[in-house]
Amino acid sequence: MGSVRAMASTRLLFSFNAKAAHPTTTLAGSCWSVSLRRNLCRSPSRLRSCMSAWVIDQYGTNGVLRYTEEMPVPAACSSSEVMIKVHAASLNPLDVSMKDGYGATLLKLRRGPMADASEFPLVLGRDVSGEVVDCGSDVTHVAPGDEVWAAVPPWKQGSLAEFVTLTEYEVSHKPKLLSHTEAASIPYVANTALSALVNAGGLCRDGASNKRVLITGASGGVGTFSIQLLKAWGAHVTVTCSQNAEGLVRGLGADEVVDYTAGDSLERLEMMEKFDVILDNVGGETEEWAMGLLKPWSGAKYVSLVSPLLRNTDSTGLLDGMFRAGLSLHNKAIENIISSGVFYRWGFYAPDGPALDEVSKLVDAGKILPVVEAQFPFTQVPQAFQKMENGHARGKTVVRVSEDDDKRAEGLGQTRRSEAADSDQEQETAKQN
Repeated sequence: MGSVRAMASTRLLFSFNAKAAHPTTTLAGSCWSVSLRRNLCRSPSRLRSCMSAWVIDQYGTNGVLRYTEEMPVPAACSSSEVMIKVHAASLNPLDVSMKDGYGATLLKLRRGPMADASEFPLVLGRDVSGEVVDCGSDVTHVAPGDEVWAAVPPWKQGSLAEFVTLTEYEVSHKPKLLSHTEAASIPYVANTALSALVNAGGLCRDGASNKRVLITGASGGVGTFSIQLLKAWGAHVTVTCSQNAEGLVRGLGADEVVDYTAGDSLERLEMMEKFDVILDNVGGETEEWAMGLLKPWSGAKYVSLVSPLLRNTDSTGLLDGMFRAGLSLHNKAIENIISSGVFYRWGFYAPDGPALDEVSKLVDAGKILPVVEAQFPFTQVPQAFQKMENGHARGKTVVRVSEDDDKRAEGLGQTRRSEAADSDQEQETAKQN
Protein backbone atom coordinates (compact mmCIF):
# COMPACT_ATOMS: atom_id res chain seq x y z
CA MET A 1 0.00 0.00 0.00
CA GLY A 2 2.87 2.32 0.80
CA SER A 3 4.25 1.71 -2.67
CA VAL A 4 0.90 2.47 -4.24
CA ARG A 5 0.58 5.78 -2.37
CA ALA A 6 4.16 6.70 -3.16
CA MET A 7 3.57 6.04 -6.84
CA ALA A 8 0.27 7.91 -6.65
CA SER A 9 2.02 10.91 -5.12
CA THR A 10 4.57 10.95 -7.90
CA ARG A 11 1.90 10.57 -10.55
CA LEU A 12 -0.40 13.24 -9.14
CA LEU A 13 2.34 15.81 -8.68
CA PHE A 14 4.64 15.36 -11.58
CA SER A 15 2.42 14.20 -14.44
CA PHE A 16 0.54 17.49 -14.03
CA ASN A 17 3.72 19.53 -13.56
CA ALA A 18 5.40 18.13 -16.63
CA LYS A 19 2.65 19.70 -18.71
CA ALA A 20 2.74 23.05 -16.93
CA ALA A 21 6.44 23.51 -16.19
CA HIS A 22 6.92 25.37 -19.46
CA PRO A 23 3.55 26.95 -20.31
CA THR A 24 3.18 27.76 -23.98
CA THR A 25 0.12 29.98 -23.68
CA THR A 26 0.90 33.54 -24.68
CA LEU A 27 -1.29 36.35 -23.36
CA ALA A 28 -1.69 39.44 -25.47
CA GLY A 29 -0.57 42.76 -24.11
CA SER A 30 2.83 44.14 -23.32
CA CYS A 31 1.84 44.65 -19.69
CA TRP A 32 2.23 40.90 -19.22
CA SER A 33 5.72 40.76 -20.64
CA VAL A 34 7.68 41.07 -17.44
CA SER A 35 11.37 40.77 -16.83
CA LEU A 36 11.81 40.59 -13.08
CA ARG A 37 14.80 42.12 -11.35
CA ARG A 38 14.59 40.62 -7.89
CA ASN A 39 14.50 43.37 -5.30
CA LEU A 40 16.38 41.32 -2.75
CA CYS A 41 18.31 44.22 -1.33
CA ARG A 42 21.53 43.56 0.51
CA SER A 43 21.08 45.88 3.45
CA PRO A 44 18.49 45.02 6.14
CA SER A 45 16.98 48.52 6.03
CA ARG A 46 16.50 48.31 2.27
CA LEU A 47 15.12 44.78 2.55
CA ARG A 48 12.46 45.98 4.97
CA SER A 49 11.43 48.95 2.88
CA CYS A 50 10.36 47.42 -0.43
CA MET A 51 9.64 44.11 -2.10
CA SER A 52 8.49 42.58 -5.38
CA ALA A 53 4.78 41.78 -5.68
CA TRP A 54 1.90 41.38 -8.09
CA VAL A 55 -0.85 43.84 -7.24
CA ILE A 56 -4.10 45.20 -8.59
CA ASP A 57 -4.99 48.90 -8.43
CA GLN A 58 -8.60 48.37 -9.45
CA TYR A 59 -10.98 45.48 -10.00
CA GLY A 60 -11.31 43.96 -13.45
CA THR A 61 -9.89 41.46 -15.93
CA ASN A 62 -6.36 40.05 -15.94
CA GLY A 63 -5.20 43.35 -17.40
CA VAL A 64 -5.37 44.92 -13.93
CA LEU A 65 -2.57 42.68 -12.64
CA ARG A 66 0.60 44.73 -12.23
CA TYR A 67 4.12 43.76 -11.22
CA THR A 68 5.94 46.16 -8.91
CA GLU A 69 9.21 46.23 -7.02
CA GLU A 70 8.09 49.08 -4.77
CA MET A 71 5.51 47.38 -2.56
CA PRO A 72 6.16 48.17 1.13
CA VAL A 73 7.35 45.18 3.12
CA PRO A 74 4.70 44.14 5.71
CA ALA A 75 6.72 44.14 8.93
CA ALA A 76 5.70 42.18 12.04
CA CYS A 77 4.39 45.20 13.94
CA SER A 78 2.36 43.57 16.71
CA SER A 79 3.59 41.16 19.36
CA SER A 80 1.66 38.24 17.85
CA GLU A 81 2.64 38.68 14.20
CA VAL A 82 4.96 36.57 12.08
CA MET A 83 6.77 37.83 8.98
CA ILE A 84 7.29 35.17 6.32
CA LYS A 85 9.54 35.11 3.27
CA VAL A 86 7.35 33.56 0.58
CA HIS A 87 8.82 30.62 -1.32
CA ALA A 88 5.61 29.52 -3.03
CA ALA A 89 1.98 30.62 -3.25
CA SER A 90 -1.08 29.13 -4.87
CA LEU A 91 -4.25 30.44 -6.44
CA ASN A 92 -7.81 29.60 -5.52
CA PRO A 93 -11.08 30.41 -7.31
CA LEU A 94 -11.56 33.10 -4.65
CA ASP A 95 -8.48 34.95 -5.95
CA VAL A 96 -9.97 35.13 -9.43
CA SER A 97 -13.29 36.34 -8.01
CA MET A 98 -11.61 38.92 -5.75
CA LYS A 99 -9.70 40.29 -8.74
CA ASP A 100 -13.08 40.95 -10.34
CA GLY A 101 -14.37 42.69 -7.20
CA TYR A 102 -16.18 39.83 -5.49
CA GLY A 103 -16.65 40.40 -1.76
CA ALA A 104 -15.17 43.91 -1.84
CA THR A 105 -17.89 45.44 0.37
CA LEU A 106 -17.69 42.99 3.25
CA LEU A 107 -13.94 42.40 3.04
CA LYS A 108 -13.24 46.13 3.24
CA LEU A 109 -15.32 46.26 6.41
CA ARG A 110 -13.48 43.23 7.81
CA ARG A 111 -10.15 45.02 7.37
CA GLY A 112 -11.37 47.35 10.08
CA PRO A 113 -11.82 51.10 10.57
CA MET A 114 -8.05 51.57 10.89
CA ALA A 115 -7.45 50.27 7.36
CA ASP A 116 -6.52 52.66 4.59
CA ALA A 117 -9.37 54.47 2.85
CA SER A 118 -8.60 52.45 -0.28
CA GLU A 119 -7.90 48.72 -0.38
CA PHE A 120 -5.46 49.26 -3.26
CA PRO A 121 -2.85 48.30 -4.15
CA LEU A 122 -4.17 44.84 -3.29
CA VAL A 123 -2.03 41.69 -3.25
CA LEU A 124 -3.91 38.45 -4.01
CA GLY A 125 -2.89 34.87 -3.19
CA ARG A 126 -4.43 32.85 -0.37
CA ASP A 127 -1.77 30.17 0.24
CA VAL A 128 1.81 30.57 1.40
CA SER A 129 4.71 28.28 2.11
CA GLY A 130 7.95 29.88 3.20
CA GLU A 131 10.39 30.74 5.96
CA VAL A 132 9.92 32.84 9.09
CA VAL A 133 12.19 35.91 9.06
CA ASP A 134 10.81 37.89 12.00
CA CYS A 135 8.44 37.41 14.95
CA GLY A 136 6.63 39.57 17.48
CA SER A 137 7.71 39.41 21.11
CA ASP A 138 4.83 37.15 22.18
CA VAL A 139 5.26 34.55 19.44
CA THR A 140 6.29 31.16 20.85
CA HIS A 141 5.05 28.60 18.31
CA VAL A 142 7.52 29.50 15.53
CA ALA A 143 10.91 31.22 15.31
CA PRO A 144 13.03 32.83 12.58
CA GLY A 145 14.38 30.17 10.26
CA ASP A 146 11.36 27.84 10.66
CA GLU A 147 9.71 26.56 7.49
CA VAL A 148 5.99 27.26 7.71
CA TRP A 149 2.78 27.23 5.72
CA ALA A 150 -0.47 29.13 6.14
CA ALA A 151 -3.72 30.22 4.55
CA VAL A 152 -3.88 34.00 4.16
CA PRO A 153 -7.31 35.40 5.14
CA PRO A 154 -9.04 37.23 2.26
CA TRP A 155 -9.08 40.48 4.23
CA LYS A 156 -5.27 40.53 4.45
CA GLN A 157 -2.61 41.28 1.84
CA GLY A 158 -1.90 38.06 -0.03
CA SER A 159 1.04 35.84 -0.83
CA LEU A 160 1.87 36.89 -4.42
CA ALA A 161 4.75 38.88 -2.97
CA GLU A 162 8.18 38.28 -1.46
CA PHE A 163 6.92 38.70 2.10
CA VAL A 164 3.65 38.34 3.97
CA THR A 165 2.74 38.98 7.61
CA LEU A 166 0.24 36.88 9.56
CA THR A 167 -0.65 36.22 13.18
CA GLU A 168 0.90 33.29 15.00
CA TYR A 169 -2.52 31.61 15.18
CA GLU A 170 -2.71 31.50 11.37
CA VAL A 171 0.73 29.92 10.86
CA SER A 172 1.80 26.28 11.15
CA HIS A 173 5.01 24.32 10.60
CA LYS A 174 5.23 23.00 7.05
CA PRO A 175 5.17 19.21 6.51
CA LYS A 176 8.74 17.96 6.45
CA LEU A 177 8.22 15.73 3.42
CA LEU A 178 6.95 18.45 1.09
CA SER A 179 8.75 21.10 -0.89
CA HIS A 180 7.41 24.64 -0.60
CA THR A 181 5.85 24.26 -4.05
CA GLU A 182 3.91 21.20 -2.92
CA ALA A 183 3.03 22.61 0.49
CA ALA A 184 1.56 25.80 -0.98
CA SER A 185 -1.21 23.76 -2.61
CA ILE A 186 -2.86 22.75 0.68
CA PRO A 187 -3.48 25.37 3.45
CA TYR A 188 -6.45 27.35 2.13
CA VAL A 189 -8.39 24.32 0.91
CA ALA A 190 -7.52 22.49 4.14
CA ASN A 191 -8.85 25.29 6.35
CA THR A 192 -11.95 25.62 4.17
CA ALA A 193 -12.67 21.89 4.10
CA LEU A 194 -12.09 21.47 7.84
CA SER A 195 -14.36 24.40 8.63
CA ALA A 196 -17.10 22.99 6.41
CA LEU A 197 -16.82 19.35 7.45
CA VAL A 198 -16.18 19.89 11.17
CA ASN A 199 -17.90 23.15 12.12
CA ALA A 200 -20.86 22.87 9.74
CA GLY A 201 -20.91 19.14 8.96
CA GLY A 202 -20.34 17.87 12.47
CA LEU A 203 -17.66 15.36 11.44
CA CYS A 204 -14.37 14.75 13.23
CA ARG A 205 -11.49 12.30 13.27
CA ASP A 206 -13.10 10.09 15.90
CA GLY A 207 -16.67 10.43 14.68
CA ALA A 208 -16.48 9.99 10.89
CA SER A 209 -15.91 6.24 10.72
CA ASN A 210 -18.41 4.61 8.34
CA LYS A 211 -20.24 7.90 7.77
CA ARG A 212 -21.48 8.25 4.21
CA VAL A 213 -20.35 11.52 2.61
CA LEU A 214 -21.13 12.89 -0.85
CA ILE A 215 -18.83 15.54 -2.34
CA THR A 216 -20.05 17.40 -5.43
CA GLY A 217 -17.49 18.99 -7.74
CA ALA A 218 -14.77 16.87 -6.16
CA SER A 219 -11.87 17.35 -8.59
CA GLY A 220 -10.91 20.86 -7.45
CA GLY A 221 -8.73 21.88 -4.52
CA VAL A 222 -11.30 21.54 -1.71
CA GLY A 223 -12.69 18.33 -3.18
CA THR A 224 -9.38 16.51 -3.63
CA PHE A 225 -8.32 17.46 -0.09
CA SER A 226 -11.67 16.48 1.43
CA ILE A 227 -11.58 13.03 -0.17
CA GLN A 228 -8.24 12.25 1.44
CA LEU A 229 -9.14 13.73 4.83
CA LEU A 230 -12.41 11.79 5.04
CA LYS A 231 -10.75 8.54 4.01
CA ALA A 232 -8.08 9.11 6.67
CA TRP A 233 -10.95 9.46 9.15
CA GLY A 234 -12.59 6.22 7.94
CA ALA A 235 -15.60 7.65 6.09
CA HIS A 236 -17.23 6.22 2.96
CA VAL A 237 -16.84 8.82 0.21
CA THR A 238 -18.92 9.22 -2.95
CA VAL A 239 -18.05 12.02 -5.37
CA THR A 240 -19.37 13.67 -8.49
CA CYS A 241 -17.00 14.91 -11.18
CA SER A 242 -16.56 14.71 -14.93
CA GLN A 243 -15.45 11.45 -16.49
CA ASN A 244 -11.91 12.64 -17.23
CA ALA A 245 -11.32 13.29 -13.51
CA GLU A 246 -12.40 9.83 -12.37
CA GLY A 247 -8.88 8.42 -12.31
CA LEU A 248 -7.70 11.30 -10.13
CA VAL A 249 -10.43 11.05 -7.49
CA ARG A 250 -10.26 7.25 -7.36
CA GLY A 251 -6.51 7.48 -6.89
CA LEU A 252 -7.13 9.73 -3.89
CA GLY A 253 -9.45 7.15 -2.32
CA ALA A 254 -13.01 7.91 -3.48
CA ASP A 255 -15.19 4.81 -2.99
CA GLU A 256 -17.79 5.64 -5.63
CA VAL A 257 -17.61 8.10 -8.53
CA VAL A 258 -20.56 9.50 -10.47
CA ASP A 259 -20.03 11.34 -13.75
CA TYR A 260 -22.23 14.42 -13.44
CA THR A 261 -22.24 14.88 -17.23
CA ALA A 262 -23.96 11.53 -17.74
CA GLY A 263 -27.68 11.64 -18.28
CA ASP A 264 -28.41 9.18 -15.49
CA SER A 265 -26.20 10.74 -12.80
CA LEU A 266 -29.08 11.71 -10.51
CA GLU A 267 -30.73 8.32 -10.92
CA ARG A 268 -27.47 6.62 -9.92
CA LEU A 269 -27.19 8.76 -6.80
CA GLU A 270 -30.82 8.13 -5.85
CA MET A 271 -30.25 4.36 -6.06
CA MET A 272 -27.45 4.57 -3.48
CA GLU A 273 -27.84 4.42 0.27
CA LYS A 274 -28.67 7.84 1.73
CA PHE A 275 -25.86 10.10 2.93
CA ASP A 276 -24.99 11.52 6.35
CA VAL A 277 -23.27 14.63 4.97
CA ILE A 278 -23.18 16.35 1.60
CA LEU A 279 -20.37 18.82 0.87
CA ASP A 280 -21.46 20.92 -2.10
CA ASN A 281 -18.72 22.71 -4.06
CA VAL A 282 -21.03 23.51 -6.99
CA GLY A 283 -24.13 25.28 -5.67
CA GLY A 284 -26.91 26.50 -7.94
CA GLU A 285 -29.32 23.74 -8.95
CA THR A 286 -27.34 21.14 -7.02
CA GLU A 287 -29.05 21.82 -3.71
CA GLU A 288 -32.47 21.34 -5.30
CA TRP A 289 -31.83 17.60 -5.75
CA ALA A 290 -29.12 17.04 -3.15
CA MET A 291 -31.40 17.48 -0.14
CA GLY A 292 -33.33 14.35 -1.14
CA LEU A 293 -30.15 12.25 -0.95
CA LEU A 294 -29.68 12.81 2.80
CA LYS A 295 -30.86 10.42 5.50
CA PRO A 296 -34.14 11.83 6.83
CA TRP A 297 -34.68 12.45 10.54
CA SER A 298 -31.19 11.33 11.50
CA GLY A 299 -29.25 14.59 11.88
CA ALA A 300 -27.90 14.54 8.30
CA LYS A 301 -26.36 17.78 7.05
CA TYR A 302 -26.08 19.57 3.72
CA VAL A 303 -23.14 22.02 3.65
CA SER A 304 -22.73 24.44 0.75
CA LEU A 305 -19.51 26.32 0.07
CA VAL A 306 -21.36 28.52 -2.43
CA SER A 307 -23.31 31.04 -0.37
CA PRO A 308 -24.84 34.31 -1.67
CA LEU A 309 -23.50 36.38 1.25
CA LEU A 310 -20.64 38.26 -0.43
CA ARG A 311 -22.43 38.59 -3.75
CA ASN A 312 -25.49 40.04 -2.03
CA THR A 313 -23.48 42.62 -0.07
CA ASP A 314 -21.70 43.64 -3.28
CA SER A 315 -24.93 44.11 -5.24
CA THR A 316 -27.33 45.55 -2.66
CA GLY A 317 -25.07 47.03 0.00
CA LEU A 318 -23.83 45.84 3.36
CA LEU A 319 -26.97 45.88 5.50
CA ASP A 320 -29.45 44.84 2.84
CA GLY A 321 -27.10 42.16 1.48
CA MET A 322 -26.50 40.63 4.89
CA PHE A 323 -30.23 40.71 5.64
CA ARG A 324 -31.11 39.00 2.37
CA ALA A 325 -28.45 36.33 2.86
CA GLY A 326 -29.47 35.71 6.46
CA LEU A 327 -33.14 35.46 5.51
CA SER A 328 -32.34 33.00 2.72
CA LEU A 329 -30.32 30.80 5.09
CA HIS A 330 -33.03 30.96 7.76
CA ASN A 331 -35.85 30.04 5.38
CA LYS A 332 -34.00 27.12 3.80
CA ALA A 333 -32.86 25.79 7.18
CA ILE A 334 -36.40 25.90 8.60
CA GLU A 335 -37.93 24.38 5.47
CA ASN A 336 -35.58 21.40 5.44
CA ILE A 337 -35.62 20.69 9.17
CA ILE A 338 -39.43 20.66 9.16
CA SER A 339 -39.87 18.60 5.98
CA SER A 340 -37.23 15.92 6.46
CA GLY A 341 -35.21 16.61 9.59
CA VAL A 342 -32.01 17.49 7.70
CA PHE A 343 -29.82 20.49 8.43
CA TYR A 344 -29.09 23.10 5.75
CA ARG A 345 -25.84 25.03 6.37
CA TRP A 346 -23.23 27.19 4.70
CA GLY A 347 -19.51 26.54 5.05
CA PHE A 348 -16.83 29.23 5.05
CA TYR A 349 -13.05 29.44 5.21
CA ALA A 350 -11.78 29.97 8.77
CA PRO A 351 -8.10 30.69 9.61
CA ASP A 352 -6.75 27.97 11.87
CA GLY A 353 -3.03 27.31 12.33
CA PRO A 354 -3.53 24.53 14.93
CA ALA A 355 -5.74 22.68 12.44
CA LEU A 356 -2.92 22.89 9.90
CA ASP A 357 -0.63 21.31 12.52
CA GLU A 358 -2.88 18.23 12.41
CA VAL A 359 -2.98 18.29 8.61
CA SER A 360 0.83 18.45 8.56
CA LYS A 361 0.94 15.22 10.57
CA LEU A 362 -1.39 13.52 8.10
CA VAL A 363 0.76 14.69 5.20
CA ASP A 364 3.98 13.43 6.76
CA ALA A 365 2.22 10.13 7.52
CA GLY A 366 1.33 9.73 3.83
CA LYS A 367 -2.41 10.08 4.45
CA ILE A 368 -2.79 13.29 2.40
CA LEU A 369 -1.01 14.02 -0.87
CA PRO A 370 -0.60 17.43 -2.51
CA VAL A 371 -2.45 17.61 -5.83
CA VAL A 372 -0.71 20.16 -8.03
CA GLU A 373 -2.15 20.52 -11.50
CA ALA A 374 0.04 23.36 -12.76
CA GLN A 375 3.07 25.40 -11.70
CA PHE A 376 4.06 28.87 -12.88
CA PRO A 377 7.12 31.01 -12.13
CA PHE A 378 6.60 34.39 -10.46
CA THR A 379 7.06 36.06 -13.84
CA GLN A 380 3.87 34.42 -15.13
CA VAL A 381 1.24 35.25 -12.54
CA PRO A 382 -1.22 36.56 -15.20
CA GLN A 383 -0.90 33.24 -17.04
CA ALA A 384 -1.64 31.43 -13.79
CA PHE A 385 -4.82 33.49 -13.39
CA GLN A 386 -5.77 32.70 -16.98
CA LYS A 387 -5.34 29.00 -16.24
CA MET A 388 -7.67 29.35 -13.25
CA GLU A 389 -10.27 31.21 -15.28
CA ASN A 390 -10.36 28.39 -17.83
CA GLY A 391 -12.04 26.27 -15.14
CA HIS A 392 -12.27 22.48 -14.77
CA ALA A 393 -9.52 22.36 -12.17
CA ARG A 394 -7.81 19.09 -11.32
CA GLY A 395 -6.12 20.15 -8.10
CA LYS A 396 -4.22 23.38 -7.46
CA THR A 397 -2.31 25.99 -9.47
CA VAL A 398 0.94 26.99 -7.72
CA VAL A 399 3.19 30.02 -8.24
CA ARG A 400 6.89 29.62 -7.43
CA VAL A 401 7.77 32.96 -5.85
CA SER A 402 11.35 32.09 -4.87
CA GLU A 403 13.64 30.60 -7.50
CA ASP A 404 15.40 28.64 -4.76
CA ASP A 405 12.39 26.36 -4.39
CA ASP A 406 12.41 25.42 -8.08
CA LYS A 407 15.58 23.36 -7.73
CA ARG A 408 14.46 21.91 -4.41
CA ALA A 409 11.10 20.83 -5.85
CA GLU A 410 12.80 19.23 -8.85
CA GLY A 411 15.27 17.40 -6.61
CA LEU A 412 12.54 16.23 -4.24
CA GLY A 413 10.51 14.97 -7.17
CA GLN A 414 13.44 12.95 -8.47
CA THR A 415 14.05 11.54 -4.98
CA ARG A 416 10.41 10.52 -4.60
CA ARG A 417 10.33 8.88 -8.00
CA SER A 418 13.45 6.94 -7.08
CA GLU A 419 12.04 5.94 -3.67
CA ALA A 420 8.74 4.89 -5.22
CA ALA A 421 10.54 2.77 -7.83
CA ASP A 422 12.74 1.17 -5.16
CA SER A 423 9.71 0.42 -2.98
CA ASP A 424 7.85 -1.09 -5.92
CA GLN A 425 10.87 -3.25 -6.75
CA GLU A 426 11.15 -4.43 -3.13
CA GLN A 427 7.47 -5.38 -3.10
CA GLU A 428 7.83 -7.30 -6.36
CA THR A 429 10.88 -9.13 -5.02
CA ALA A 430 9.00 -10.03 -1.84
CA LYS A 431 6.15 -11.51 -3.89
CA GLN A 432 8.58 -13.63 -5.93
CA ASN A 433 10.19 -14.95 -2.74
